[in-house]
Amino acid sequence: MAGTLLIAYDGSGDAKTALDYAAKTFSGREAVVLTIWEPLMAQLGVAEAFVGATVTEEEEDAVEKGAQQVAEDGAKLANEAGLKATARWESEGAQSVWQTIERVADESDSDLIVTGSRGLTGLHSLLVGSVSAKVLRHAQRPVLVVPSAHLVKARSESPEDAEA
Repeated sequence: MAGTLLIAYDGSGDAKTALDYAAKTFSGREAVVLTIWEPLMAQLGVAEAFVGATVTEEEEDAVEKGAQQVAEDGAKLANEAGLKATARWESEGAQSVWQTIERVADESDSDLIVTGSRGLTGLHSLLVGSVSAKVLRHAQRPVLVVPSAHLVKARSESPEDAEA
């Protein structure tokens, strides 16, 4: 029997596109829908930490609950689309998002990692990089990167102008 899919899911349109594609392509397969959340203090940034910004336990709990809801919503969509999905949410903690994806793929013994692509180009891509590109570069298992719907549309309208 085929193994588990790991679907990286953040609730964005691009993540939904990837989830839908995975469900159509791998209908009936088991899947883990993973949402990774960043601790609130990390979101505030180091500068704010030095000027006395504090984060309460309740605020951190709210951020985690939000990630849980996103993961559960993604698992529900995946189940409705034909997968046998469970939700999982993880804090990136000391790891980056791509490292957390890799760790959870290892823990769940996933056969395939599925992620969307935001279709970043030019300077934006160079400066921020992309989680999907980092997963591809470091993965020790197959990775399926599903292009964003807007990038696919741009490529179909003007293939010579669409880069990514």
